[in-house]
Amino acid sequence: MSTSTNTYNPTPKTHVNRTLIKVWNYKWIYLMLLPVMAFYIVYRYIPMYGVTIAFKDYNVFKGVMGSPWCGLEVFKKILTNKNFWLAIRNTLVLNFLTLLSSFPLTIIVSLMLNEITGAGFKKVTQSVLYLPHFISWVVVAGIATNLFAQQGGTVNNMLNAMGVSSLPFLSDNKWWIFTYVVCNVWKEIGWGTIIYLAALTGVDESLYEAAHLDGATKMQRLIYITIPSIKSVIVTMLILQISKMMTIGLDAPLLLGNKKVIGVSEVISTYTYRLGIESAKYSDSTAIGLFQSVINIIILLAADKFAKVIGEDGII
Repeated sequence: MSTSTNTYNPTPKTHVNRTLIKVWNYKWIYLMLLPVMAFYIVYRYIPMYGVTIAFKDYNVFKGVMGSPWCGLEVFKKILTNKNFWLAIRNTLVLNFLTLLSSFPLTIIVSLMLNEITGAGFKKVTQSVLYLPHFISWVVVAGIATNLFAQQGGTVNNMLNAMGVSSLPFLSDNKWWIFTYVVCNVWKEIGWGTIIYLAALTGVDESLYEAAHLDGATKMQRLIYITIPSIKSVIVTMLILQISKMMTIGLDAPLLLGNKKVIGVSEVISTYTYRLGIESAKYSDSTAIGLFQSVINIIILLAADKFAKVIGEDGII
């Protein structure tokens, strides 16, 4: 005796109807999403066509569409320019030293803030640490100049009072790098603690209680409970930071730098600015930006792959 089973196979029209019903049910959410979509379409996706300037002999009067194609000639020109490689070297050196200083310090500061028991004092401390992030680099550069100037700078005045000769913080290559890293760490270390503090709130309190009953000290609880609990967040943040090794903001090196230290302050962003804005070499600056983005993606994928090899989740 044969039995037959009836299976319901929805038609494409049925799927469309269900989708439309869901969209209608969440219409206000989609409506709120429209400005965000419009922003990314207008300011992120449409300008992507401008990348073609890197493959054209761009003429500002002919426009992007009217300028003739030149293949990889622009890339050949910039890759044989020693100033381009100098900018890459300086970018990597400054980013590496900043990461080497700020990354562990951010974690340490986060752990210290997490140990503060007084709610009022903790809020005030966090606010003071967050504040520099919102200060413009123009203001930070002015503060740094007043502090580290060789003649009349606050730091050098203090050194002179102690019998130490003035140091060229802003006019010597090595001292300028030191000043740049210090300013970056001071400005961003508080803001970087937000992610770690959020992760620390998710650590199970029962683990601390059990460790305390077993006689574990605060340092032992920190090493064996706190840090392992936020290890995945640390790895994720490290990958994201490494993926930006070829990217550096224009404001800091441009405002803190000067002609005396251009050998270390000339980074990719300032080099692109001088080519594109000051020299009107739009094809060259676009090609450098495209090259920079591709290298950043490669570094991101490599860092993510390495994280997975050592047993972490990664971000992709």
